[in-house]
Amino acid sequence: MPSLHEVLDYFLHLDRHLNQFATDHRSGVYALLCTILFCETGLVVTPILPGDSLLFAVGALAASAGSPIYLPLVIVLMCVSANCGDLVNYSIGRAVGPKIFRSEGSKLLSKKHLTEAHRFYEEHGAGTIILARFVPIIRTFAPFVAGIGSMPLARFISFSVAGGILWVVSLTLAGYFFGRMIGPQHFQYVVIGIVIVSVIPAIIGGLRSRKKPAEPAAAE
Repeated sequence: MPSLHEVLDYFLHLDRHLNQFATDHRSGVYALLCTILFCETGLVVTPILPGDSLLFAVGALAASAGSPIYLPLVIVLMCVSANCGDLVNYSIGRAVGPKIFRSEGSKLLSKKHLTEAHRFYEEHGAGTIILARFVPIIRTFAPFVAGIGSMPLARFISFSVAGGILWVVSLTLAGYFFGRMIGPQHFQYVVIGIVIVSVIPAIIGGLRSRKKPAEPAAAE
């Protein structure tokens, strides 16, 4: 029986073990990939699971000769899993949000934060939900906060689905074309680049928001 350390290493570095698992479990690999993406996007307690690197690894593996991964099928399944995860995360946030923010004295969780989250998603809903897909950790918490902020469900779904499809397709195809050009054995270096590049839009957005002049107070 594998130890806890071995299990954690397997999931946190799935890109290393994916090839062997796919070879040994040609059908089970699809269930594993979908489960990991669902948990990474749908549960706020599992933000450390691989997301960007997993998608890239899947694409790179699919590009290798004789790969057990069928690219069109895995893309569709992962899109469904990522979007279902976001919806579950949003629903949990919406259900438990009022209870979490009930305490006025909490420095971390307060009604003030709930109000700020609601205002933030009202102003930047589309950009936030779509952009968050490409930012590790934030990707896991964004739908939860959107649910807490009571973002309208129809609006959330439209942006979430668009962002989810863009995220899955772009990174998986990036891995696929990289695998075709160089070979999947080198993708571990590109995974590091993906993680770095993925946070650049969030940094730029944060800098722009800081430079944005404050709105004048409304006249009494």
